[in-house]
Amino acid sequence: MQHILWSVALAAGLAWGTAGAQAPAAPEPAVPAAAAPAGIQSQNIFEVKPDASADPHYTEQTNGERAKVQPGNNAPMWRQVGQGVTGYSSLPKSQAPEAGNLIQSFVQYPGSRYTNAGEAWRQVRNQWIIPYGAALLAIVLLALAIFYFVKGPLGHDHPDGSGARRIERFTPFERAAHWANAFAFLALAASGIVMAFGKFFLQPVLGATLFGWLTYALKNVHNFMGPLFAVSLLVIIVTFVKDNIANRADFIWLSKAGGMLGGDHQVPSHRFNAGEKGLFWWGITIPGIFVVGSGLVLDKLIPGFGDVRGDMHIAHMVHATLAIWMVALICGHIYMGTVGMKGAYKAMKTGYVSEGWAREHHELWYEDIQAGKIPRERSTEAKAPGQAPANPTVQA
Repeated sequence: MQHILWSVALAAGLAWGTAGAQAPAAPEPAVPAAAAPAGIQSQNIFEVKPDASADPHYTEQTNGERAKVQPGNNAPMWRQVGQGVTGYSSLPKSQAPEAGNLIQSFVQYPGSRYTNAGEAWRQVRNQWIIPYGAALLAIVLLALAIFYFVKGPLGHDHPDGSGARRIERFTPFERAAHWANAFAFLALAASGIVMAFGKFFLQPVLGATLFGWLTYALKNVHNFMGPLFAVSLLVIIVTFVKDNIANRADFIWLSKAGGMLGGDHQVPSHRFNAGEKGLFWWGITIPGIFVVGSGLVLDKLIPGFGDVRGDMHIAHMVHATLAIWMVALICGHIYMGTVGMKGAYKAMKTGYVSEGWAREHHELWYEDIQAGKIPRERSTEAKAPGQAPANPTVQA
């Protein structure tokens, strides 16, 4: 009985304490609003404006006017810089026409977004010229390798002609012009490829310092080889243009792809076939003229051009694009002139070919020589008109 009474008393005490804890506390006296402590108040950051921005002409203020109301705020100046506005410069316009322009105006080059000219040029170079140029060169080299292993060298072996049995294909002057132009082109191509693509395949191997010195040296090689290429290119054009005019036989040659995809017999052609003529015009002459012209602009050697960065951008894009195009096509020319066609390299090395070689590769040219229309020896004194050639019936 005593235990029951103690249990009832303990339960009653617990119930009373719980009820007291749940009872609401008496409210404290309210603090007047004026006496409330000041704290951090939240606000939309886009609605926070300095008092100076309340001026209706705030966005039209010059940098000097802005400095009076907000010292250190140079937003008007940098806004003009970004828009390509010309600022003050003590240098004369004749010496530095863009000295007052930190950032160029907005343009849109082919392949770029609408942005300032410097960024647009960078986009064209890095997103188009470099990757697609490298892909073109790789495709050409791969195609030539496949063609060589599948088709092999074109033509047959012919014994060297001698005396009246040989034909002079290139005079000493023509060979000198060709080799001078070839030497200059190879130097320009090698240096240009290193400058354009070298950081992807050479810099990881050589390191930044050695690669920098190599690129600097090749840049000077590029600059000094340019004039030799320009002069020799002009000589090449003047010397060979008469034999690179299209005629009816060229269309027949093109329709049959020169016979390279068929049997061993080659399509008859004159001194140069349609493929060689196409290379002369579209791989050497026309792009070569623009490459030389744009190179002179980049070297600031043409008065009135290259003084502003916009001229440099356009000149560089033209120069790089056509230079890569020339390298791709002349890779095919080098292939055909060395391992791609039997006897072709010897013709440019010695100047002479056998009758059998001439008849196989340039049958119409061979027939003109046999008929006396073209002298067999062009580097010697020309024969009198109507004079019959020596041994016209001799065959190889």
